[in-house]
Amino acid sequence: MIEFISWWSHFPEHINPVAFRIGSVQVYYYGLMYLLAFLTVYLLIFYRLKTEKIGFKKEAIDNYFLWVIIGLLIGGRIGYVLFYNFLYYLKHPLEIILPFDINNGFRYIGLYGMSYHGALIVIIAASVIFCRKHKLNFWLLTDLFVPAVPLGYTFGRLGNFINGELYGRITTVPWGMYFPLDPTHQLRHPSQLYEVLFEGVFLFIILWSLRKRVRFPGIIFSLYLIGYGVVRFFLEFFREPDPQIGFVLGPFTMGQILCFMMILSGGILIKIRMSRTQN
Repeated sequence: MIEFISWWSHFPEHINPVAFRIGSVQVYYYGLMYLLAFLTVYLLIFYRLKTEKIGFKKEAIDNYFLWVIIGLLIGGRIGYVLFYNFLYYLKHPLEIILPFDINNGFRYIGLYGMSYHGALIVIIAASVIFCRKHKLNFWLLTDLFVPAVPLGYTFGRLGNFINGELYGRITTVPWGMYFPLDPTHQLRHPSQLYEVLFEGVFLFIILWSLRKRVRFPGIIFSLYLIGYGVVRFFLEFFREPDPQIGFVLGPFTMGQILCFMMILSGGILIKIRMSRTQN
């Protein structure tokens, strides 16, 4: 048992985040996890289109996926810049979009730093524009997608774990881990795995089981905002705050402030949708 605990605690130190190389370009598992995430959501959505009477055409959903992918990448990046490291990128604006290290030679390093909340905001905005352009019901479209979304970004959190990033706070629990990017080299909560289980698998099970019990359009989307916000808010107590920003309001992190806004928005949205449906 002691040997297993020792192996487990040092497991992240033996993970190579690089999947393979093409010349001087390194392909990380994190990027591959994004592809798996999109593929998972795509397959689940078309499973619903085939087995449930939802009323969207495949061509429209294919087009919408392209909007979602672009919105995720742009929103995730801009959100990280604005919410988590604005002063740094104000001085280094090229690094916002340039995936190369130009300070220590010219080498590909990818884009470090993505914000879930930034991606969410831009995807919602893009979805509103897409639905108006193609004359689709925004609420039905969001209710179609959100039950599948948590299982998708489960892979993103696994990518964070493989990268050894976004690790948790210092702990003494037996399932704690040492992460190679931790400069203090102390035992920490594997918060990425907590997020895999609760933000991903747990939330997916709940929303997927509720997808056919919708009383009015928009309820699943509202529950998603509340559910993710609540789960992420509490998991942030185990996650190490970003060093460049630390705590924002007392014991709270930027992620918790943004999650509180999600919960509030979801609650308001439910009330609005219910009142409009009843009327």
